[in-house]
Order: sequence, then C-alpha cells, then structure tokens
Amino acid sequence: MSTPAPSFLSRVNLGPKALAIFIALFLILFLAIPVAKVFIVAFQDASTGAFTLVNFLDFFNTSLFRESFWNSFYVAAVSVVLASIIALPLAYFTSRFNFAGTAIIQTLGIVPLIMPPFVGAVAMQLLFGSNGSVNLLLDEHLGFTIPFMEGLNGVIFVQSIHYFPFILINLSAALANIDRSMEESALSLGSSGMRLFRRIVFPLSMPGYVAGASIVFIKVFDDLGTPLLLNVNNMLAPQAYLRISSVGISDPMGYVISVILVLFSLFAMWIAFLAMRGKDYATTQKGGGGLMKRDLSPMEQVGAYALILFILFIVLSPHLALSLLSFGTIWSFSVLPDAYTVAHYQEVFSSAGDFIKNTLLYAGMAASIDVIIGTSIAYIVWRTNIKGRKLLDYLAMSALAVPGVVLGIGYLRTFYQYDTPFTDIPLANFWLIIVIALAIRRLPYALRSCVAALQQVSISLEEASESLGARKINTMKRVVIPLMMGGILAGFVTSFATAAVELSATIMLVSSEADAPIAYGIYVFMQSAAGRGPGAALGILAVIIVALGTYASNRIIQNSNRKNAMSPDQH
Repeated sequence: MSTPAPSFLSRVNLGPKALAIFIALFLILFLAIPVAKVFIVAFQDASTGAFTLVNFLDFFNTSLFRESFWNSFYVAAVSVVLASIIALPLAYFTSRFNFAGTAIIQTLGIVPLIMPPFVGAVAMQLLFGSNGSVNLLLDEHLGFTIPFMEGLNGVIFVQSIHYFPFILINLSAALANIDRSMEESALSLGSSGMRLFRRIVFPLSMPGYVAGASIVFIKVFDDLGTPLLLNVNNMLAPQAYLRISSVGISDPMGYVISVILVLFSLFAMWIAFLAMRGKDYATTQKGGGGLMKRDLSPMEQVGAYALILFILFIVLSPHLALSLLSFGTIWSFSVLPDAYTVAHYQEVFSSAGDFIKNTLLYAGMAASIDVIIGTSIAYIVWRTNIKGRKLLDYLAMSALAVPGVVLGIGYLRTFYQYDTPFTDIPLANFWLIIVIALAIRRLPYALRSCVAALQQVSISLEEASESLGARKINTMKRVVIPLMMGGILAGFVTSFATAAVELSATIMLVSSEADAPIAYGIYVFMQSAAGRGPGAALGILAVIIVALGTYASNRIIQNSNRKNAMSPDQH
C-alpha cells in the first residue's frame, strides 16, 4: 500500500481523532484494564495490597498446580506432534502427487475446524472411550483395547483432531510456494523419496509448519472447554476456572494461573519467532509453480488412498459420533445406539430456545461491534497520520494472546463491584458484558479482514470524491465502505460464527441460564447422562451455525476477489 499523499493527509479533521480516542478508551476499558487487573492481583498481597511474589511461590509449591502446569505443557506439546502426524501426509500427498479427489481431501481436512473441540468431546468418548464402539470391536475381535480417551489422552486426541487443520493450511500454502527448480536440482543430484522430503522439501516449508504448530500449541494450552467436559481438571485453564468459580474472585491462585497462561502464550509466540530468525527460506524464483506433481503407480495409489481415508475417518469421527448421539436413544456399552429418535431435537427447540436466541443476539451484536471498530481502526491506520495510530492496531491484535478464561476472570474482578444502571445486578453479570467479551475476543479476525479490504481501495477515489466537494464522512459512506463491503461482510461472518460457540469467556460471565448462549447450554446438557442427547442436538445446531458462517464468509471473499480480478481498473 503506497503512503497517502501529504495533501490528503493534511486534511484530517477532528472526526478521525475523536474516533481514535473513543476506540482507544473502549479497548483500554474492556481489554487492557481487565488484563492489567489480573496481573496486579496476581502480584498483590491479599491482606495488605502490597507487591509480593508469595502467590507465585505458593503456586509452584503446590503439587496440584505444578502437576497442572506440566500437564498443560505436555498436552499442548503432544497435541502438536499428533496434529503434525495427521496433517503432514494430507499436505504432502495433495501437494506432491496427481490423483483424483485432491480438492475434496483438502476440503474435508479443514472440516474439523467447524466443530469446536468441546462440542464433540463427550461424543468422542462414546466412540473411542474404554467402553466405546472402537474398543468394544477391538476387544471382541482382537482381545485388547486402546486407552484413546483415558485422562490426558482424551484431551490430546480431541484437541489434535480439531486443531490439526492449522498445520495443514499453513503447510500446504508453504509447499505450494516452494520453487520447483529446487526439487529438480536435488533430483538431478540423486536425492529422492524420504531423503528429498527430509533434506529439501520439509526444510523449505518450515515457516508454514512453524506458524501452524505454534497456533496449535497456544490454542491447546489455553483451552478450557475440552478438559472440563472430559472431567480432566488437573490442567491450568480448568484450575483457573475452578478456583474463581468455587473459591471466589478474591482467590489469588486464579489470577496467578491466568498470568502464567498469558505469559506462556507470549512465550510460545517468541519461541516460534526464534525458530525462524536468522534462517533463509527464500528461493530464487517466486511463483515457480510449487512442488512438481508426479503420478502414482497403482500400488502407490492404493497405499495413499488407504492412508488418507484412514486419516479422514479419524478426523471426521467427532462429527459422526455427535450425529449418532443426537439421534440415539440409549448408547452405552454398545457399538451403536440402541435406537434412533428426533426427541432430542424436539426437546432442544422446546426448552433451549433461549440458548439459541441469546446466541444469535450476542454473536450478532459482537460481530457488528467488531466490524465497526475494525473498519474504523483500518481507516485510521491506513488513511490518516494521527500520532500513535499503530498502537490501536497493536492493542486490538493483542487480544489474540489473551485466553478467554483470563478475559472472563479480568471482567469479574474489574466490573463485579459496579452495579448496572437502574438495576442492582453487578455489571459483570449483565448480559451485555458477555457481548463485549465476545467482541474483544473476535476483534482481531474482523480487523484483519477490514484492513485487507481497505488496502484494495485506492486512495485516489477518496481524493476525487473530496475534490468534488464531498465531506469526509460522506466519502466514507458512499465510496470507501461500499468498496470494502466484501471484506466487512467476511469479517462479520467470521466473528459471528466463532463467537457463537465461544465457551471460555462466557462460562465465566454467565450468571443465569436465561442469559446463557448455546455454548454454555451444551456444557450444561453434557453434565448428565440424560442430557447428552439434547446436548448433542444443540451441538449439531452450533456446528450448522459455524458451517453456514464459514461457507458464507468464503463465498463473500471469493466473490470479492472475482470482482477485483474482473475489473482491476475500478481501483
């Protein structure tokens, strides 16, 4: 993006400045202050208020907390390994070889992201648990079972299946950008097979792999819903939630754990940066067509398809299990449910209407806030010369490093002491706080989409509008925003779909079921055996919401790109 002309920048009026100040105050109030409050309380003596490190010493002197820390690290690290094992074959085969179904395989490989991990966690127990379908078949025919879902294994299994697409997406993109002349040179020197992959292909795709692996590590390390639903409480995020929800918001351990979660997220990002620093992954030719694709022999095709189909069965099993559970009458100690019914869906629509209504309201409002703020920040950063404008971008994007449970705890500590106007309800228990939390959590996604859309709008169009006498606000409404609409809609849909199934922050802030969204409803239903069927039905509805949102977002982006490609002169 070229720097705006000084003549244009010199006409910045008080409007953008006032807007920048308002957005900065909003982000400070609902992001910076709650997180800062968490840090302050963690380093504060509960009785005197003085600075202390005793809380952290107590944390590391408590065996449960030490165990929880190492368990969280272990689960995150092993999940990255397992996710890599799942993603590498899919990325490599679809990038390296010619065979039918590549597009379908890549699409199915991304489908697990549509289902939040906690949604299918209980259903996965019925499929892979100690008395689940797979182990019943193994015990009957082979005489042994595999502890897929026992303790930490279950968390690792569910998280790996859900988050591996981050590695798949980034690694596939990196493989597509490798200059094929590098592979040709290696082949001419006698390198082939696994040696070629190990020495040439994988090292050149390392930036994409590290980017995906770091995302997987952070998301698994911070996740709250999956361990809770699998009844695995000896991990950091569940411990933070349990300390605050059971002991109270004055308990310092919940804040200490929250600080460790944030610091470790930042540490993981830093390690990923160090892994790439000082290394050159560039090739001499950009756009060389990616890796050479070769044809598979008949036997190689059989082996490749067998491996890919096995992987796809595993990664799509949560959807299968959740669908069976949502229609099953009784599913216990049997390979499949005893019978099937639609009663669970009838119960959901009759008794869980508030969950669905609240979800549509909260996610819709949060997504609207996100695109308004995202569009405003994009314009302020890229179209004005306001001092400190980049700080708005950094502050908004910093929400990525704040786990939902930490933001929820920060809101409880910051806003619980204040009552909502005209009521005696603490502000932290007011439903609007849930909306704001969802908006803060999803703001980075909408912001990046809005920035990308604005970068495709030539500043000359705004200058032309103003030269004809239009005021800046009219230029924004009639020129800039219409041209950005594809990116704005994509940001809205992405924020809406992901906010609709957010659990980590909402579980901390929901004070009554009447104000609860669908994610909280799934969690409540899944707590009892009788509620698993309706919970699964509610989970299917959540998956449909996210799937439709993802599809709509992709269509909007594709249509926008197609219009830009067909009429490049419009900008």
